[in-house]
Amino acid sequence: MPQSLSRILIHLVFSAKNRERMLTPAIQTELHPYLAVTLDNIQCPSLQIGGIEDHVHLLFDLSRTITIADLVETVKTSSSKWIKTKGAKSSDFHWQSGYGAFSVSQSDANEVVNYIRNQARHHQKMTFQDEYRRLLERYQVAFEERYVWD
Repeated sequence: MPQSLSRILIHLVFSAKNRERMLTPAIQTELHPYLAVTLDNIQCPSLQIGGIEDHVHLLFDLSRTITIADLVETVKTSSSKWIKTKGAKSSDFHWQSGYGAFSVSQSDANEVVNYIRNQARHHQKMTFQDEYRRLLERYQVAFEERYVWD
């Protein structure tokens, strides 16, 4: 077979360090498109990006030429530098050191898109920590609570 093809959808989740609520609605309005462009630049087109003041969700098509770890480093480094330019309150911004990356089947992509779009409503009832625990459990990811948060 002369051509290498793939379609691997990834739902990536990570938060601001200590879940600080620094991603104001004004910053989110610019941040989400910025993250989409960053993904596009590494051949990982985004399907949906969203979140609230303390975390982001990215659904994208993983390029066959990049690892998730390298992608996360690129996305976090670039966006962290960008956020730090958004005013004095943002100058000390940092992302948490970890992340969650979950595979999504094509048949579930629309459900995940809607889930990401409805983050504000969703988080009226649930904290980021509870949401993240639920994702880890749903995807059967073994974890130790004491190592998940920073």
